[in-house]
Amino acid sequence: MLKKVRSVKKTRFRKTDINSFLFFLIFAIVIWIFVQFSKQYNEILNIPVKYVNVPPDKLLKEDNPEIIQLKMQENGFRIAWFSLFPPTLTVDVSRASEENGRLVYVIDENRSQILEQLNINFDDNSFVRDALFIAFEQKQEKKLPVISRIEVQFAAGYSAVEELRVEPDSVRVSGPDNILDTLSAIRTFPVTFSDVKNDLAGSVLLDTTALPKVTLYNKRANYSLDVEKFTEGKLQVPIELINVPEDLNVVIFPKETVLFFQVNLTEFNKVTASDFRIVANFNNVRENQDFIIPEVVEKPEFTSNIRLSEKRIQFIIKK
Repeated sequence: MLKKVRSVKKTRFRKTDINSFLFFLIFAIVIWIFVQFSKQYNEILNIPVKYVNVPPDKLLKEDNPEIIQLKMQENGFRIAWFSLFPPTLTVDVSRASEENGRLVYVIDENRSQILEQLNINFDDNSFVRDALFIAFEQKQEKKLPVISRIEVQFAAGYSAVEELRVEPDSVRVSGPDNILDTLSAIRTFPVTFSDVKNDLAGSVLLDTTALPKVTLYNKRANYSLDVEKFTEGKLQVPIELINVPEDLNVVIFPKETVLFFQVNLTEFNKVTASDFRIVANFNNVRENQDFIIPEVVEKPEFTSNIRLSEKRIQFIIKK
């Protein structure tokens, strides 16, 4: 019995000694790491670079520096953080000067922007280079018309007073010659409005999804459309026969036709039959043809969807 108790005690002591040893070992390692990382070190770290605000008349080449080297004099914790999670330095290309066919981004001239991004002290840290040299290709410019892809579906009884307006109607673009030569227009992104009863106004982006190397000086176009409630009216309008040879006596029938039109409610009472002119042009008669197709040659600008009840006007030639 005594031997068993001694054996159990020895086993317990062994486990306790191992646990204590591991605890002090880990504690010692933590203290060592803390002491080591608290020391000051000098290291050169790679900081990723991202270029923004490229002038619209310039195209950056693909072989520009993707990193910039930073000399850091910091404690181990700070250097380890920058090594594992390096912040990206955003380079504002519009702040670079052009020299000898390259853009030069001077570090010292942009110190405040860099400090704000990287949160470093320039007294203890510095970049290996004093400037970034950015290679670019000069773009060519061209003015292209803007084509709208805005579709408007009106509610019943509503229509536009005039066509959809898009401003600007043209935009300046820049890009490589081989791309600009293939472009004849810039289109808007497609937009559809349904059941429209009120005026439309807003802006739409211009579509350059298939043109990654083309830069637009205006990326949006404004659109507007005046919408009003329309009504349909009809009038009895005489038909005028024209271009009849002097030696012929031509009689048409009917001599009047019903003209249907659309007009907004505010203008409806202004419309009269004398505002329209319908002609039957005898010059359009072909051989063995006994009818003339009437045409509306005059109408008020504020009317639309003009149609006639008579599609053909019969005629006879009297001797």
